[in-house]
Amino acid sequence: MSAHPWMANSTAAAKQSMLDAIGASSIDELFAQIPAEHRLGRPLELEPALRSEAALQRHLLELVSKNRDCEATLSFLGAGCWQHHVPAVCDEIATRSEFTTSVFGTAQSDKGRNQAWFEFTSQIAELVELDFVGLPVYTWGVAGGHAIRMAARLTDRNEVLYPASLDPERLAVFRTFCEPPQMPHHIALQPVAVRADGRIDLDDLAAKLSDRTAAVYFDNPNFLGVIETDGADVAALAHGAGAEVIVGVDPISLGVLAAPAGYGADIVVGSLQPLGVHMAAGGGTGGFIATRDEERYARQYPTLCLSALPTSEPGELGFGIVLFEQTSYGAREEARDWTGNSVYLWSTVAAAYLALMGPAGLREVGEACLARSHAAARRLAQIEGVEIAYPEGFFKEFVVRFDDTGRTVAEVNRALLERGIFGGKDLSTDMPWLGQSALYCVTEVHTADDVERLATALAEVLR
Repeated sequence: MSAHPWMANSTAAAKQSMLDAIGASSIDELFAQIPAEHRLGRPLELEPALRSEAALQRHLLELVSKNRDCEATLSFLGAGCWQHHVPAVCDEIATRSEFTTSVFGTAQSDKGRNQAWFEFTSQIAELVELDFVGLPVYTWGVAGGHAIRMAARLTDRNEVLYPASLDPERLAVFRTFCEPPQMPHHIALQPVAVRADGRIDLDDLAAKLSDRTAAVYFDNPNFLGVIETDGADVAALAHGAGAEVIVGVDPISLGVLAAPAGYGADIVVGSLQPLGVHMAAGGGTGGFIATRDEERYARQYPTLCLSALPTSEPGELGFGIVLFEQTSYGAREEARDWTGNSVYLWSTVAAAYLALMGPAGLREVGEACLARSHAAARRLAQIEGVEIAYPEGFFKEFVVRFDDTGRTVAEVNRALLERGIFGGKDLSTDMPWLGQSALYCVTEVHTADDVERLATALAEVLR
């Protein structure tokens, strides 16, 4: 077989040299642990190669044109990826070559990048009222998975409690991090009931806490949009059992909601996507981890961490990566956990967004989300057969029930799409106890006219 024109190490001699170095007799031997039925035994059936840039561009544009995006379609989707305004400066920063091409260089060449990263960690720390923040991992779910494993190592326990209302996709990521039951480092995930108001059932939580509980995890606001007003009580119960408290947050809510550390959080995780990152699919939108600045927590971080220190020039600070030796970059397979991703650019974007908005700007966005989402919920509740499951105490997302309309959420959403509207996320499969319900999201980008257009369309669909 001839060498690939762009891969110098694809020659037969180069391949044999690598096999000799690792002691393998063939490339097939490298994949022996993968069952034969999971391996393709024939060549891939691919379309002929495109031979020109023009042909490739045309082909990709044809594919992209099949999508329905949130610019041309009015969207009320959320559930972990939300439509917020992205200031132009965020895109300007994100496309500057100093940041898009900066990976790892020397201490001198990386100083500007390191300072931007340090500013990001400082801003997130101020938001959540904790002191120690690592560079972002792939997503909120990944950050939560790492936090769960951190708690298990800190407490030497192997069970974590979480509310039954947790985002199913995030829970699936947690399960991956907690490993299967037959593995030596398996962590059991135990659901806790939620009350009729959508919040954690404190009695059920108290009954399930034990000397096996490493942590209690909950989101605030939770997946259903409800603000967990009993956060301090949850934390008190968990701490009384010797467990850590992990809180997941939407950072843009912290302009109006209390910081998690204030009601007892030990580890805080969340998404960077609301902070100047465009909605996207197929790539990480960034997730952060924050704790107190205590060595017992710092030594458990799997992420790259930044620090500032004096230089030989009076009044000047230098910025560098610390605790490198405990990450998978430094320790490889001996590390606490593996981390490696392509979302560090979003930390710089988030730093730009937070610097631009400031405390007053974040408060304005939070107040707009609260006011507009509650106004939207009240308007939809006026439609015959439509019910708002939790009509008060939510941030920007709320659950809409269609049981009394005789229509399924899937039917409603198909009809809305025909009218140029993305309806809310269908919850009927993942959370059947909510019936025919959908999770709707309204943020600062939605106007009163947008909500009226949705209400008019829904009334027409359900008539």
